Formats: sequence, C-alpha cells, structure tokens
Amino acid sequence: MEEDSGHGQTTSRSQASAMRQGNGEEGGAPVEGRPSLRAEDTNQRDTDGSGDSNQQSRSQDQAKKIAERMSTWRSKSEREEVSGPKYDSGLSGELQRNVLTVRTQGRGHSGELGAASPDPKISYADANQSTREFSGGLGSVAWRERVEGWKMKQDKSSVHSHPVTNGTSFPPSEGRGTTDFDATTDYNADDALLNDEARQPLSRKVPIPSSRINPYRMVIILRLIILCIFLHYRLTNPVRNAYPLWLLSVICEIWFAISWILDQFPKWFPINRETYLDRLSLRYEREGEPSQLAAVDIFVSTVDPLKEPPLVTANTVLSILAVDYPVDKVCCYVSDDGAAMLTFEALAETSEFARIWVPFCKKYSIEPRAPEWYFTQKIDYLKDKIQPSFAKDRRAMKREYEEFKIRINGLVAKAQKIPEEGWIMPDGMPWPGNNTRDHPGMIQVFLGHEGSPDSDGNELPRLVYVSREKRPGFQHHKKAGAMNSLVRVSAVLTNGPYLLNLDCDHYINNSKALREAMCFLMDPNLGRSVCYVQFPQRFDGIDKNDRYANRNTVFFDINLRGLDGIQGPVYVGTGCVFNRTALYGYEPPVKPKKKGGGFLSSLCGGSRKKGSKSDKKSHKKADSTVPVFNLDDIEEGVEGAGYDDEKALLTSQMSLEKRFGMSSVFVASTLMENGGVPPSATPDILLKEAIHVISCGYEDKTDWGTEIGWIYGSVTEDILTGFKMHARGWKSVYCMPKLPAFKGSAPINLSDRLNQVLRWALGSVEILLSRHCPIWYGYGGRLKFLERFAYINTTIYPITALPLIIYCTLPAICLLTGKFIIPQISNIASIWFISLFLSIFATGILEMRWSGVGIEEWWRNEQFWVIGGVSAHLFAVFQGLLKVLAGIDTNFTVTSKASDDGDFAELYMFKWTTLLIPPTTLLIVNLVGVVAGISYAINSGYQSWGPLFGKLFFAFWVIVHLYPFLKGLMGKQNRTPTIVVVWSILLASIFSLLWVRIDPFTTRVTGPAAEQCGINC
Repeated sequence: MEEDSGHGQTTSRSQASAMRQGNGEEGGAPVEGRPSLRAEDTNQRDTDGSGDSNQQSRSQDQAKKIAERMSTWRSKSEREEVSGPKYDSGLSGELQRNVLTVRTQGRGHSGELGAASPDPKISYADANQSTREFSGGLGSVAWRERVEGWKMKQDKSSVHSHPVTNGTSFPPSEGRGTTDFDATTDYNADDALLNDEARQPLSRKVPIPSSRINPYRMVIILRLIILCIFLHYRLTNPVRNAYPLWLLSVICEIWFAISWILDQFPKWFPINRETYLDRLSLRYEREGEPSQLAAVDIFVSTVDPLKEPPLVTANTVLSILAVDYPVDKVCCYVSDDGAAMLTFEALAETSEFARIWVPFCKKYSIEPRAPEWYFTQKIDYLKDKIQPSFAKDRRAMKREYEEFKIRINGLVAKAQKIPEEGWIMPDGMPWPGNNTRDHPGMIQVFLGHEGSPDSDGNELPRLVYVSREKRPGFQHHKKAGAMNSLVRVSAVLTNGPYLLNLDCDHYINNSKALREAMCFLMDPNLGRSVCYVQFPQRFDGIDKNDRYANRNTVFFDINLRGLDGIQGPVYVGTGCVFNRTALYGYEPPVKPKKKGGGFLSSLCGGSRKKGSKSDKKSHKKADSTVPVFNLDDIEEGVEGAGYDDEKALLTSQMSLEKRFGMSSVFVASTLMENGGVPPSATPDILLKEAIHVISCGYEDKTDWGTEIGWIYGSVTEDILTGFKMHARGWKSVYCMPKLPAFKGSAPINLSDRLNQVLRWALGSVEILLSRHCPIWYGYGGRLKFLERFAYINTTIYPITALPLIIYCTLPAICLLTGKFIIPQISNIASIWFISLFLSIFATGILEMRWSGVGIEEWWRNEQFWVIGGVSAHLFAVFQGLLKVLAGIDTNFTVTSKASDDGDFAELYMFKWTTLLIPPTTLLIVNLVGVVAGISYAINSGYQSWGPLFGKLFFAFWVIVHLYPFLKGLMGKQNRTPTIVVVWSILLASIFSLLWVRIDPFTTRVTGPAAEQCGINC
C-alpha cells in the first residue's frame, strides 16, 4: 500500500501477468501495474488549457493560432474516429494476454486466465483511484475542447454557406455522426453518381393504396356508428327478470367498446417505408476513402446462462461480429448481469471461433450469419454460389462449428455443479462473481485491436464483456439498470452515436440491418428528429400452426405500421437502433411548422403555437415532459457567459455532472456530436472510468432512470422508455426489410408463454399506476393525440381481463339458470345486432387485406387474446395492485430460451402453474352449461329451443376461443394430466349440485299448491 500525497487517498497497485507468444512457446513475465495519471501531467494539461484561453483573450493573433490548432485537432479527431482509438498493448511489441480487471471496495486486481483465449486490447488501470484525481485534467480539457468547437462553428458558418463547384447551394446537413457530402464536400464535375444519387433521400414513405385503405376507414366509421346504436339499445332495454346479469353485461360491453376505440384509431394512418442502401453507400462510402458511416455500439443482455443457453448467446454475438458494416464502426458489448463464469468462458470461446467464422461469412456473403441457423436451414445452400471452393470450405466450417458446440456444451456440463469453494480461475484466484448479489464490476475486452486479427489477417469488431458491480442494499433495477450501465461503459470506451440493443436470443438475420437503420438515422432531413428505428420481431422454432400466437403478427404487422404513420412505433425491447442523444434526455430540434394545419394534422398532434423564448423556458420548468437537457441552451449559455469565463465553464460542467453522474470523462462524451473518445484520453483513464461508471452507487442523486437512459419503474422498461422519448417530441421509425433484420426464439410451451405474457401485462399495470401513466402524463408536451391513444391502450389492456372473465362466465350462468342478458328483440333490433357482427368481420377482413396478415394468424391472435386475458392479464392486475398498494414485489422471471427445438417437444410439455386455473375453470363451466341447457330443452319441449340458441352461441364462442388452451392441456397423445382431471371433477360436481338444486326436470305447474286444496282440487 502506498499513500497518494496529491489527493490523500490510499491506493494499491495491482500486479498483472502477461503471456508472451513466440515460436510455438509461451513464457510469462510479471509486469508492473498500469500507471495512473501523474499529478504533473494533470497540472501541465491545466496550465496549457488555461494559457491558451488567456492568450486568446489578450491577442487576436493568438486567437487565430488557437483556431488553427483546434482545426488540426478536429481533423485529427475525425481520422481517429474512423480508425478507432489506438490502445496500447502494455508490452512493447508484445501482446498482453488474458487480463481480467475487477473493481473492488479497496483494491483492484488482475488475474491471468489461462482458459480464456483472446488477447485483450486495453491495459486496465487501478479501479480504486478517485475520479476527482483526473477530473481537473481530462475532464476540463475535453470540456474546453468542446466549447472551443462551439466557438469555431460560428466562425465556420460563413465558410459552409458558399456554393459548391457545380453551382448549386445545398442546405447544411442535419445528420449526426458523419460528414454529409451534400453540405460540405466539393464535387468533381465528372462525379455524376454523387451529383445525382447521393443527394437523393435515403428512404421514403410508401402509402397504402387508397383502394385498400379507404374502404377500411369507411368500415371503421360505420362500425363506430352501429356500435353507438347498439349500446343505446342495450342501455334503454333492460332485462327485468335478470337485471344483475344484464347490468354486468352492459358494463362489460361499454368497456370493450372503449378498448376497441383505443386500439383501432391509432391504425388509421398505416404506411410502409422503403430504404435505398445504394444511396447510403454513395453518400458515405467513397472508394479509396475511409467509410463515413456512423459508429454503432451493440448491446447484448443476458442474466442466467442456464435459462439462456450460452450457445444461443454465442450465435447472437457471432452474427454481430459478422455484420456487413465497417469493422472499426462496430463494437459489441455483452452484459452479464448474473456475473457467471460460464458466460465469460463461453464468450472467450466465441471470440476464438469468430476468427474463422467472420471471414467465411464475408467471403461468401452467406445469410444468416448465426452458424446454428445457417447450418440448419433447409434450402439449397449452393444456390447462387459460384466459387468452386465454397462447398469444401462450408464442410470444413461446419466441422469447426460442431467442435465449437462440443466445447460450449462441455462448459455448460461443468457448470451444472457449483464447487463448494466457488469457481476458481485458471490462475488460482477465485472468480469475482461467485456471489451474484455481491461482486465488483468486471470488464474484459476480447477482440477489436491490431493484435487479434481474423484468420485472413483482417481486423475484427471490438467485443467487450461487462458485468456491473452489485452490492447488498442497492437497487439495481434489473434489465433497465444493466442497459444504463452499458450506455455509460460504451460512451467511455467507444462512444458510438447510435446504439442497437438485442436480447441474447435475437441474432442478426439480415447482415445489412445496420445499414437499413442508417438510412433513417443518417438521413440529413429525417435523422435529427428520430429517436430510434424499431424492427419487427420474427421468430424461429415455432410450430407450424403457431398455437399460442407467438409470432404476434397482428401487433407487429398491423398495429406498429399504423403507429408509424403518426409519431412512430412503440419500443418493444429488442431489435431497436437508438440515437444516443435521445437516450440522454435531450429534446429534438424543433422545426418551424406551417400555419393553419388541417383537421387531420391537429388530430394527429398538429402544430402548437410557439411562445417567446422566456415563455418556453418557463414552460420547461412547469412541465416535466419537456426536458431541460437542450444542447442549444447549453451552447447559448456558455457563449453568452463569455468565452474566457472559466467559472461559467465549471458551472456548466458541474450541472451536467449532477445530471449524468460524477464522471467528467462520461460528461465530456455526451457532448461529442460525432461520437468517439477524446484524443487526449489515455487507455488507463478510459478503463478506470469504465469501471467507475458501472459501480452500484454511480446513479445516486442523478437523473438516470428518471429522465436519462432506460426509465425505471416497470418490468417493461421498453414501453416506458419509448413513451418518455415520444412525450419530448421525438419520432420513431418502423423498418420492415424484406429479409427480416433479426430473429429470435419464443417460448412455445403453454406455461412459459403465459408467464411471458404475465410479465408484459404486469409492466403495463405498473405504468398505469405510476406518475408516467399516459392518461395524465405528458400534456403540454409534443405527444401526438393518436399516439397517446396507443400508449393508453398499451397500459390499460390488462384491465380488460376483469370484464372479459365476467363475460365468459355469463353464458354458463344463463344456461344453468334459464335467464338471458338480452330481452326479446324486435326485427329492427335484430338488424342492428346482425350489422354489428358483420362490421366486426368486415373490419378484420379489410385489415388483413391491406396488411398482408393471413386469416389463420389473425384468428390465432383473437384466440390468445381471450386465453391470455382470462389468465395472465388477470393475475397481472392483482399482482400490480399488491405491488403498488401493499409494497409486495414480484420477482422478475427470465423467459427460458430453447437451444434446440427439435420436433417441438417443448410444445407438448405440461408444466402446471396457477395461471392455468381460470381458463380451465371457464372451459369446464361452459361445457357443463351446454350440457345443462340442451338437457333442459329436451325435457321442456320444442318451444324452449328458440331461446336456447342465443345462449349456446355465446357458450360456443367461449369454448372455441379457448380451444388451443384445451389442446395444450391434453398434450401430444391427448393424455390429460391428473391435476386437470381432479380440477374438472371438482368443478363438475359443484355445478351438478347447483343444477340439481335448480331442478330443471321438474315440470312447472301454474295451478294452486297441493298443500292448500289436497286431492279435491
């Protein structure tokens, strides 16, 4: 231990081990711990920065020199952003190997992992040194550089406004992250492609043909009119002899009508979109020059490797590393929130296999680039292949992958039994994550530097393992907290301006998926106002009939396309490319709107009047939906305070640190328009900060989880996060390429599927009962009217379980009691009833016509709406009420991901859960009611068959909708589980006794009672 005299803090220098690679031999040599930032270096940096600023204020000539120096720095920064930051290896000319750095309470230590094969790129710094040790150095320098950049923008504005060589002046680019050829590049006269194609939009809206959408809208209006007439008739014609049943049915019908309106009208403006990948390449990828495409940081989250098999995660990572995108622009971060050594070792094996898999994919342009699904697809893999060596290389690669699977399976088998002393690393040190609830933060870089090329000698994308710190007594916020940790780590290490988040079971099925997203995010006109690009979820391994509506095509192909025509689709948790600026809580740029918008424009959230600047600022303070994080305000404040005012700079930096956390490196990264890390940053400082920003206490007293990043307060953090962005005025885009961008696995087992739906519904109930409820949150912001309708429907749909279960019980009660919820109707009333049913069917048919959804998929969705509504949604309502009112929290259950679906054996596996009780009960009750009703009609004569048909119709409606649930109970060979048999006998006995008590077979006599007149009546 040694005392740091400069800061009065005790630190320990960690010893690191390095493996030398020679001619087939390895030798180890101890290396001193990574050097920390020296005090004299820090002081020198401060002196240089302040001296430059003072000299500029004294002399105009010196100011010009500073401007030239900043111009040189900015050009250097752009070059470094293209090639990525250069990290030292820690040894002169030799590779540091297998160093795992963990952040502990009192010390940092590094362990040599002999089993881990990759060579890390970054030399790790001591994790225990205070951030304040270098906040005055790198932080102030980066902050000052940023402010100088703002100043230079004003000086360069006149330069950028000059016309280009072809005599045409174009508006400056509004895209973020790269140089736009339209704005700043002088074109050669013979560069015809750039003159024509490169300036064209990168995407366009494709409206639905009027021959399909107009009849659909007309039927919606007609159905709304018929529904109002129907409800008026029901309210004005009560059933006197069954008043309670009538009242319950009317209340349920009114709720169903409200729910239908909230679901239907956000689908009023559906659109399609087209992207132009060739124009994207022409604009940002010029031959012989570095690619100008923006960098993308990709997040993969996993928790439990036993429920989320490492082989599934490995396939996702391999598809990311092989994506069709510049390798220096891609970085994959894997979040291991369970701190499992199995995940770490599997990732090490994956990084080794990637060295041969990635060049194979790019050489032959194969799709998909997840090896498990590539080798199992049942297609002619030789189609369109012309290289004679392809078949031979494919066979060799398949053999390599099978060996890779065996190694992964071996790691999984070893992890089944945890040693009593915990897991031990190859160097003899205990694994830091043995206690999953109390462990330090861990970061390991596997790939992405000059010392780890692929088998062809080319560079690979960077691959980083991250496990955030966890300590007892801290709230870690489950998946949302893990995602926010990845946001901060990626900002410190690579700082790509765009982020893609994927679940561990969602691999990249279309290698051009990132390019598809960039057609929107990097579009000069559209990109600045887009917070994220959402892709539809597609799934593998689902049975042909899709018994439990796992594909959810009605939601992804109808609802989200409708929202895309308003303000954009909701965020659905995976397969989404984010604008990092939107995640930081900044508001989008406000475009001047045309006066006098039409009725439809106002209905969809039309123009609102803009007040003065002072009114706008006071409005921000009054309304929490409009964030105070406005980059323009920060810029104006700094420039207005005076360029030389160091106190103003420090005040602005401190305010940002209060919002984003006490990390000046991270705060500086949030202000870099083009992403990338500051060129003045050293690897030691970056890694030290990366460990610091994933500490469990970093978010205390900051805006993380409330205004910044993924929003806390619900297990469905995706809906809440997207809602906050839309409330600030951001737009989202729905991208549906012909080849699905991503594919994942879905739980095809009935119990697992219901548990998944339960988690989604519980999150919606939590939002409904929180301050972020869209019913009352966000008014005065920029959330459009129909977009709010969609969010309200997203949060209240679990409540529909209460009227739905009542409505499904009413047919059985009517059959058992002989009562009915509808009085005897006239011919005119019957016409309205028939018209309502016809309008319902017509809406569905026309919806399928413009969306392309099949009738079987639509019907499966209708069936599972009832199954989930009377089971998972019902439990979610009660669990949500218990959590909010009584503080009883429910544990987050990770959905199991199957690594091999085989012949759908999981589909027929029966797993008992309490979620099965309500639908089982409804099935049995309605079946008993049907038997009782038919028996009563047979006993009573033909005159009783007429009223019976209406009751039987509603009972069969319930049974038909629950039919997939019934098949799930029966299993593959129709062998009913014992628990279902016992429950059925119990319920049948109860209702049989009730039926006997009603005495349906006794002939009802209308004469005097026998006790009064005896035999002489």
